[in-house]
Amino acid sequence: LAWSPGGGLLASCGGDRLVRIWGREVDEEEEYECVSVLNSHTQDVKHVVWHPNQELLASASYDDTVKLYQEEEDDWVCCATLEGHESTVWSVAFDRGGERLASCSDDKTVRIWRQYKPGNEEGVACSGTDPTWKCICNLSGYHTRTIYDVAWCHLTGALATACGDDAIRVFEESASSDPRQPTFSLTAHVPRAHSQDVNCVAWNPKEPGLLASCSDDGEIAFWKYQRPE
Repeated sequence: LAWSPGGGLLASCGGDRLVRIWGREVDEEEEYECVSVLNSHTQDVKHVVWHPNQELLASASYDDTVKLYQEEEDDWVCCATLEGHESTVWSVAFDRGGERLASCSDDKTVRIWRQYKPGNEEGVACSGTDPTWKCICNLSGYHTRTIYDVAWCHLTGALATACGDDAIRVFEESASSDPRQPTFSLTAHVPRAHSQDVNCVAWNPKEPGLLASCSDDGEIAFWKYQRPE
């Protein structure tokens, strides 16, 4: 489940391969109804997340893709498909500005995608008025098993991952890297963060560096991340 940034819409996903968007009438205080059913994926949908300040929705699926959706003429449509992962995409996360999206997968990689709008300086081709999303970074070789979750801190820009090897990792973008081809460095690694698979990580939205994690071991852990000097 995921609420839209304005709080007026709720997105859900599941094993029926569908993404549903729920809303309510202006004069209704409690009753929510399904306003759109999106069947763009061909297998189970594992995660949905909204753009931080737009009504743009992203979903991750067993079909190895990420889909993006927007409203057009009173209905929701798939406006982009991000392909590149070689296995199940488990989770996605937008950066603070919403111009980049991180995805994590069963293929043990994290991919960073960037939005290019029509008329962009880089000359990336767009279809009509729709932006193009392009993979600009692939974090590979750091994880030994499935990456189940990725979280992008909107306060510091740090990127955290939850992995099936029981570990938590944090990555930071190099200050001098080219925004068109950014480089990320591994700045923290907790090999035995939990005694079983780490399923989820979440940054505190108000306190920089405070990270929560949960695991198949049935425990929730809290971590204080400090940037290296």
